[in-house]
This record gives sequence, structure tokens and C-alpha cells, in this order.
Amino acid sequence: MMKEGLQIGAMAEVTAKVSEEMFAQFEGQIVHRAYSTVAMVYHMEWASRKIILPYLESHEEGVGGAVTVKHIAPTGEGTNVHVTAVVTDITDHCIVTSVEVHNETGLIGVGEVKQGIVMKESMERRLKKSMSHQE
Repeated sequence: MMKEGLQIGAMAEVTAKVSEEMFAQFEGQIVHRAYSTVAMVYHMEWASRKIILPYLESHEEGVGGAVTVKHIAPTGEGTNVHVTAVVTDITDHCIVTSVEVHNETGLIGVGEVKQGIVMKESMERRLKKSMSHQE
């Protein structure tokens, strides 16, 4: 499973400038003109995924398994956010990362992302099965 080399302490980063599509909103209605928890989770997952991408075999895929997040401080439009994910645990089928999110003034979020490593074929079968129940 997975190519060799991934180790505890491996790190990846994502940087983004807060824009309107990242605002807290529901059904297209903006609640706050601030960086949403949804956008924060997206960036946490993306930073975590960047770590595993070089290690996935062609028949493997990483899937989100769990995310915990604590959104500590608000961040407004135009602010730069910097997300850092660091591997804290590796098992046969799960990679765990600790994630921090900062803006120019300090820490705005912390969390943990768990990614499962699955066979693409198995994932495709499960997706097809779930879609057949909708017909």
C-alpha cells in the first residue's frame, strides 16, 4: 500500500486570499463577509491531500475520513490565509494530519484531517452501488 517514504512530520502548505466565494453563506445568502468554516475545512483537506499525492500508487486514492476543526478567529476579505498540515500518524489505510491556519495577525484555526487510502476500483464499485439506489 502506497509508495514508500511517507513519514511522520511530512508537511504541506496551502495559501489563499479570502474572496467572496469563501464567505460564510447558506443557499447563496451571505451571513458574514468573512472566511467561512467551510472554506477553512476545504483548505485543511487540500493541504493534507497534497502530502499524500506523491505516495499514492496508480490504483489507489485518498478519501476524506474525518475532519475536526476549531475556528478561532474571523478573517475578512482580501486577507491571506496560510494552512499548514503535518502528518502525525500513519497506519495501513489511514493518514492523520494536524493542521493550523494563520492569517497575517496569527492563528485562526486548528484541526485534524484523517484520510483513508482505498483502492480506486473499490471506490468506483461503491459509488455505482450508491447511485443505483437513487434510480
